[in-house]
Amino acid sequence: MELLTKKRCIPCEAGAIPFTEEQSLAMKKNIHSDWNLTHENTRLERVFRFKNFKNAMNLAVLVGDLAEEENHHPDLHVSWGKLTVEITTHKIKGLVESDFVLAAKVDAVYEDVIRKASQVQ
Repeated sequence: MELLTKKRCIPCEAGAIPFTEEQSLAMKKNIHSDWNLTHENTRLERVFRFKNFKNAMNLAVLVGDLAEEENHHPDLHVSWGKLTVEITTHKIKGLVESDFVLAAKVDAVYEDVIRKASQVQ
């Protein structure tokens, strides 16, 4: 399978069929293991933890920028030291490949933030 971070999120057409649980579990192998299937396998969720609110908010802004680039918008929940990202295709109330593409790209943004932070120290 082509690396998910090299793909683009493709708008879902009304009437598209969401992935089965088996398809979602197979796709999940291509993203970070901290992603969980939730809401009866209709959403991907990952919690990113930080030492403070500012860093959680900074990642939320970067994920927001990514969402605009991809035209695929996750639900973001920011609290002190934590950013929770929930991804689903709202139009079909389920998961499709683009959800996993976005998750892989969120992972890449997070890894870039961590890498840059470690270079500063």
